[in-house]
Amino acid sequence: MDGGTVSERVPKAQSVLDRRRAGILLHPTSLPGHGLQGALGIEAHRFIEFLEASGVSVWQVLPLNQPHDGGSPYQCMSVHAGHTGLICLDELRHRGWLECETVDQPDPPPNNPFDSPVLRQARAGFEARASSEERAEFSAFKSHHAHWLEDYVLYLGLKAEQGMSPWWDWPVPLRDRHASALEKAGQRLEHGLEQYRFEQFLFYVQLHAVKRHANHRGILLFGDMPIFVASDSADVWTHRQLFDLGPQGMPNSVAGVPPDYFSATGQRWGNPHYHWQNMEADGFRWWIERINAALEMVDLIRIDHFRGFEAYWSIPAHEETAINGHWVPAPGKALFDTLRDRFGTLPLVAEDLGVITPEVDALRDESGLPGMKILQFAFEGGADNPYLPHHHGENSVVYTGTHDNDTTLGWFSSCNEALQSRVLEYLGYPDESMPWPLVRSALASVSRLAVLPMQDVLELDGRHRMNVPGTQEGNWRWRFTWDQVPDTLVGRLHHMMMLYGRT
Repeated sequence: MDGGTVSERVPKAQSVLDRRRAGILLHPTSLPGHGLQGALGIEAHRFIEFLEASGVSVWQVLPLNQPHDGGSPYQCMSVHAGHTGLICLDELRHRGWLECETVDQPDPPPNNPFDSPVLRQARAGFEARASSEERAEFSAFKSHHAHWLEDYVLYLGLKAEQGMSPWWDWPVPLRDRHASALEKAGQRLEHGLEQYRFEQFLFYVQLHAVKRHANHRGILLFGDMPIFVASDSADVWTHRQLFDLGPQGMPNSVAGVPPDYFSATGQRWGNPHYHWQNMEADGFRWWIERINAALEMVDLIRIDHFRGFEAYWSIPAHEETAINGHWVPAPGKALFDTLRDRFGTLPLVAEDLGVITPEVDALRDESGLPGMKILQFAFEGGADNPYLPHHHGENSVVYTGTHDNDTTLGWFSSCNEALQSRVLEYLGYPDESMPWPLVRSALASVSRLAVLPMQDVLELDGRHRMNVPGTQEGNWRWRFTWDQVPDTLVGRLHHMMMLYGRT
């Protein structure tokens, strides 16, 4: 008997968006506090209470993994390891593991940006004063995460030993992971490797405490997952067979997007492409482990550059721009069918921005994944612009803007007079000043989830944006202070959540 095609046999997936909700977009590095960036401590818990009082039930963050020293959360050293710069030192003092009065993590030595003297002090305090329960918790953490943790800490240890050079420049036995060389390195570097294990333990303990607090108050953590990984990462070094690499470990092809209205040469991101045939041959095990790991950190996941699962722009590695790339089909349907078999309803949101083909739309819809609608993109062109609210569907997430956009106030101020008039006419000539008319439009949308950057609810201008794509300096550093939060904001937000059915 003919079983029919896969699409006929498998019913359309259910959406992860269970009801109307609203969220605030704020990366933990942007939280208030002393130190150079926000942390997973008391300010994170206070922010959760602010969300609850405001009627907001989703906290969206950027990737929480360990970034390279450039600080971008979209170029990380591991898809599993957490960002140790987010560790709250006050929490370590509260546990009795840190006695110094240092209020933040001091600058690391120049020869190793991942060496934290204060976290080494914390480990000494842990060894001296930790309870038997805490020691057992650390042991259980190491055992549970060993499948990625051991490779990651060895990668960090070797990277420091090799002067922070990328793994493909290491001596061949280490580059190519000869068993005897790795065993000797593990023995030689063991003291430092245990320090790296301990720091990951601290990150996960604090993140899980934040997640429990959020979930207890009815708030979901909404994470972010870049589709590609950095070439210089523990993942590529450990799983070379899963990436399109040459015999010396250098990419044969790299990721990006073709030339378009915004760039005559396209974008050459430089990440290595996957060896999809090998990934499919082992049942997409690497992706299953990656989703599993992400769900230990968050409840929902946005997948960046979703269109790359249907077809990806492959650029020969020797090309300096993206012009001479070409489209290559990807096994996205097989991947998402496998993930649905493993996880059921997928806790994923597709970042489906840009030039999207009907095939990409079909993959998203068949997998049941919500897409994204950005209101700052809605007013160019005519009434057929898909980002205008009258085109939104329920299974979508609407944003005023994202971390890559200007703040709504900054965006509106930069629009020419004709575009400003079009925006105001579409919104019904509101009495409120920007950004509130666009905030209301997002909340009124039929999209099940509406997400507002924290900068927008604080009415901040373009000086407070998080990232300017294509630039290297000044990004990822924005923080807010509680002094910027008006006394009336909680009540105003809660009223709007009630008004638009998002509590």
